[in-house]
Amino acid sequence: MDSSVAKSKRRLEGKVAIITGGASGIGAATAKLFLQHGAKVIIADIQDQLGISLSKSLAEHCPAAANNIHYTHCDVTSEPDVKSLVDFAVSKFGNLDIMYNNAGIVGDHERLPVQDSSTKDFKRIMDVNLLGAFLGAKHAARVMVPAKRGGVILFTTSMVTMVGGMATPAYGASKHAVVGIMRELCMELGEHGIRVNCIAPGTVATPMTMEQVKVDREVVEEFFKSKAVLKDTVVKEEDIAEAAVYLSSDEGKVVSGVNLVVDGGFSSVNTTYAKL
Repeated sequence: MDSSVAKSKRRLEGKVAIITGGASGIGAATAKLFLQHGAKVIIADIQDQLGISLSKSLAEHCPAAANNIHYTHCDVTSEPDVKSLVDFAVSKFGNLDIMYNNAGIVGDHERLPVQDSSTKDFKRIMDVNLLGAFLGAKHAARVMVPAKRGGVILFTTSMVTMVGGMATPAYGASKHAVVGIMRELCMELGEHGIRVNCIAPGTVATPMTMEQVKVDREVVEEFFKSKAVLKDTVVKEEDIAEAAVYLSSDEGKVVSGVNLVVDGGFSSVNTTYAKL
């Protein structure tokens, strides 16, 4: 593991964090960076082999933090699983400071017209992306509020919350709804010193994206680089992880109620007019 984060600059020293969907992609990159910044991290996922392998790899590359990284199985659509996950974090490390609800799915690999889309797929997307986010926030608040330590609740949304035409109606609706949950909880939990925010990534070449588009990572990144608003930029997992560190740290202590878009400006402009 990169040890470039000096101890004096660790922004999450001693914080206890849960990352759902933490076994790969954005979640894995965030787990690594949180650990580098001194956090104690629980990786939660249903990809047990990947999660265990990641946990072992991070521990081996950073022996001093080997006891600060753990993997546990969690299906975010199951309330008993999510409750047990939060209880595990508290029993293991004594408290919970950061709950990053990152787990999510895209759904059917083939994007179909709405009249041909699957109701079963719609419900599955809502269960993972929306219900999973709600349950994570619910059980984080269950322990954060009485602890009176404040805390941070994060959600991964998407740039589809900013611009249409980028995803299926089910995926878009699920991510818009998560923004709605975040805004309501910003008000409700703010009086307890708990900050609630979203991170809206641009298209990142995660394993889930690769499975969706069926092409190599380099092809996806080169395509989006060619379409970038901010010249020659490609959004990577590490960029989202950096945003998560900021929102979880004291640097972001007055930031709450934000859907932070990390896409190099892609969703902010209509490039059609630039061609006229």
